[in-house]
Amino acid sequence: MSEPRYKLHWISAVVETANTLKELIGPFVILVFVNGFKGESTAPWYIQYWSLILFGVLIVFTLVSGIVKWRRFDYWFEDQELRIVSGLFVRKKRYIPFDRIQSLDYTEGIFHRPFQLVKVKIETAGSSSGKDAEAELTAITNEAAQQIEKEIKRAKKEKVLGPEPAIFDQTEWQLIRDPAEELRVAKQPAPVIFSMTTGDLLMLATTSGGIGVILSGAIVFLSQIEELIPYDWLFGELKSFIRIGVFVIAILVALGFLVVWILSVAMTFLANYDFKVMREKDDLVITRGLLEKKRVTVPLKRVQNITITENPLRQLFGYGAVIINSAGGVGEGSRIKLFPLAKRNRIIEPLQELFPNIEFSEPTERIGGRGKRFYYRFKLLVTLIPIAIVSYKFFPFGLLMLLLLPLVGLHGIWQYKTAAYTILPKQLTMRFRTISRQTVFTEKSRIQSMELDQNYFHRRKKVATVTVNVKSGMSLDAPAIRHMPQEDAEKFLSWYEFHLESAESQTKPDN
Repeated sequence: MSEPRYKLHWISAVVETANTLKELIGPFVILVFVNGFKGESTAPWYIQYWSLILFGVLIVFTLVSGIVKWRRFDYWFEDQELRIVSGLFVRKKRYIPFDRIQSLDYTEGIFHRPFQLVKVKIETAGSSSGKDAEAELTAITNEAAQQIEKEIKRAKKEKVLGPEPAIFDQTEWQLIRDPAEELRVAKQPAPVIFSMTTGDLLMLATTSGGIGVILSGAIVFLSQIEELIPYDWLFGELKSFIRIGVFVIAILVALGFLVVWILSVAMTFLANYDFKVMREKDDLVITRGLLEKKRVTVPLKRVQNITITENPLRQLFGYGAVIINSAGGVGEGSRIKLFPLAKRNRIIEPLQELFPNIEFSEPTERIGGRGKRFYYRFKLLVTLIPIAIVSYKFFPFGLLMLLLLPLVGLHGIWQYKTAAYTILPKQLTMRFRTISRQTVFTEKSRIQSMELDQNYFHRRKKVATVTVNVKSGMSLDAPAIRHMPQEDAEKFLSWYEFHLESAESQTKPDN
């Protein structure tokens, strides 16, 4: 008998259409502002309104395409696989074994929530690098999503324990699989390990790149409508306006930045509203969002390292963010913000609860003074080239570029003073910075490889750079301690080589 096939909800056609139209908004706005809504009045009407006609045709085509994708998409369960068939002229078939599925990520957008639907992204260990998941179900019911979860759990259980016996003791069955107990456990909410406060959200909005994104977007928009701006009139009005006083102008500029800050706060609030981190058995579950609610699942066994990152402003106020790298998965499934922002003293306790085998103390070993000059010497030489060019072309004002030299030197010393590490029997802790300070905690068993690099100048002064590679999705995350004494760098390799020898000896059979 053939297995029953399932369809996506009809709202998936609307979602596909809306997503495509959202990508067309930018080109449409640019085209309209550059060419106007209407062309030459002497031309035929279809020439006058060619831009609107073009986008009208694109909208109709997008709507038809969304309907076709919905109607020609089927999925079902067969032979412990999730099978998907899609496409109109070219039928694509995708078979995903349940035991290869690493996580199911849920998103509830503004079109999903009124109908109690979710978008499901399916990620496997073999997902290709990039932003796309292994498969995506645009809109299905919550019951259908739970059914997929049940099929995955049953397949993985049978792989480990084998199929359930057909004949068993009835009393034992009631003790093991009591329906009432199963329902109680299923309804019991997972404990919340971490949540963001209103103060965290405000600090996140203020110190993130949201303000810069809004300002750069405004600059790009103004550059597109440059020809429509009446500069002569504006400068004439500006001359009159300057007479009002610098104080009033400063107030208006401050109000402009306040509006940008409010927009940044609103964007951050909508994206991270009700941010929670929970633990469900062996999985991390992250939920967030107001208009679009997202749910990301990360198997704990796939976490490769944990990084606490602090940019200078956040570090000044005692805030930090936590990022984890996961093996397998793509996009958010590989490098994930576990805690987008929190007070430093609130980070350690939940981290210790999630990862009890890791010691989250600050690194104590400094790298010594032998490699100090390497942190700023090469940077100063590189900086001298543009300084010389600008000083020559714009003399004497170009000489102001010389002020960059002490800044570059201080930045190198800042990096040198930040660098530190701690080597434990089963763990490596590294701290370094480019601009933001990063403290990376890695278990020895998670390290894929370790490299010691030396150039000619390093060898002369007996210093080296150590790089530690761990998996991050389908690529690598490579934190490094730079310009440390060669004998200290060799300690890293000896520590890691001992781990490899121990692992090999455990796999050899006894004589």
